[in-house]
Amino acid sequence: MTHTTLPRTTETPRPPRTAPPAPDSTALRPAPTTAPAPGPGDGPDELAIWPASTLPLPEDDLSIGGVALTELADRFGTPAYVLDEDEVRRRCRTYLRAFPDTDVYYAAKAFLCRAMAHWVAEEGLGLDVCSAGELELAVTTGFPPERIVLHGNAKSPADLRAALRLGVGRIVIDSTSEIARLAAAVPADSRQKVLIRVVPGIAAGGHAKIRTGTDDQKFGLSLADGSAQHAITRVLGQPRLELVGLHCHLGSQITAVKPYLSAVRRLVGLLARVREQHGITLPELDLGGGHGVAYLPGEPALDVVGLATKVRAELAGSCAAAGLPVPRLAVEPGRAIAGPAGVVLYRVLSVKRTGSHTFVAVDGGMSDNPRPALYGVRYAPRLVGRRSAVRTEPVTVVGRHCEAGDVLASDVHLPGDVRPGDLLAVPVAGAYHLSMASGYNLVGRPPVVAVTSGHARLLVRRESLADIQERDIGL
Repeated sequence: MTHTTLPRTTETPRPPRTAPPAPDSTALRPAPTTAPAPGPGDGPDELAIWPASTLPLPEDDLSIGGVALTELADRFGTPAYVLDEDEVRRRCRTYLRAFPDTDVYYAAKAFLCRAMAHWVAEEGLGLDVCSAGELELAVTTGFPPERIVLHGNAKSPADLRAALRLGVGRIVIDSTSEIARLAAAVPADSRQKVLIRVVPGIAAGGHAKIRTGTDDQKFGLSLADGSAQHAITRVLGQPRLELVGLHCHLGSQITAVKPYLSAVRRLVGLLARVREQHGITLPELDLGGGHGVAYLPGEPALDVVGLATKVRAELAGSCAAAGLPVPRLAVEPGRAIAGPAGVVLYRVLSVKRTGSHTFVAVDGGMSDNPRPALYGVRYAPRLVGRRSAVRTEPVTVVGRHCEAGDVLASDVHLPGDVRPGDLLAVPVAGAYHLSMASGYNLVGRPPVVAVTSGHARLLVRRESLADIQERDIGL
């Protein structure tokens, strides 16, 4: 799939915070940057999960993109999401360098707004969307529709109509019932390029609820029971659909390369069967995303460069063994681009000591980050903007909502004198926070603020009570 690449901005090299790793030799991690010596209690790798531009400031403040977090909290209020534009762009470029001659699609479900679509387009990535809403926002922002892939396990008629009207490059077929419905919607004088989403029977992912490569979940067409092969035959019988390749997505928060290599082998085997049974060679193979990141210092992250090297070698070797030409590869990173580029800011509302437990309640919670409740994800909140000489103690950071499960972070070490009014910052908050935010308790969703080169600007404004009331027309 050939794309016209938009101009890319020039990346400014950063001086090292510590001795930098050899180029492209480690997992995708924040680029090193100069920083003062860490303060008391700071571990040597504490800032490794923060955006590359993060620098310590006096009074235990931090700056991101050249802007102090306390300044951002004062200016935009809390809760607030902070997104480092340079970090997003750097991670896009890392993927393009690691995967040459590959279509890299940013997975919009991780986080999407007009600015994000613009950055991704400028850096030369495609876009992976799963609804008419994501699609319309991207295209009306100016994103080239031919560089967009639409997928989803239950696409609505509106989703399919929007995709055909706007001219998306690929539609991923997820069920046999979708084949006839899509074919009937394609105009008589055209053909729509499609991929078949294959379930390869591989268990991978950080939690059972985000593993999508096995046969016991709602996505895709099984390789084991013949559903994928049946769907391929049916698509080839539709003159308005052009089957161009296979797609799979193993899950999310995967930190090992091995599952992807297994997927390559199984999908190449299916490509060989397609050629044998139908006499055609499919030219594309999309391995999806799910590339894991570290949420706590010391946690593993997927080695993107190692993934690229091993996947390309496995693909070449498997195709050679099967006598097939190597198909054009595609990958769909989302979290690995947006996640570590984001930080969320909260104000402490109360501190409650009950028996042996200390609960630090903040002005956000599961309405702006449901992931701890859904998947048991752990985060590393940090007190910023106030230097404390008091020893740290384990606390539970909780939200403001009427749910016992509204816990943002358990067993977090914060200074023993943490108090109302303090500012907490939580790194790795750029993915699946705002995109999964809700209106629970009618608490408005937080704003998104971009930082770069010492400047901050509002990307998405805070949802107000007026916004919420205007939707309610009941009386």
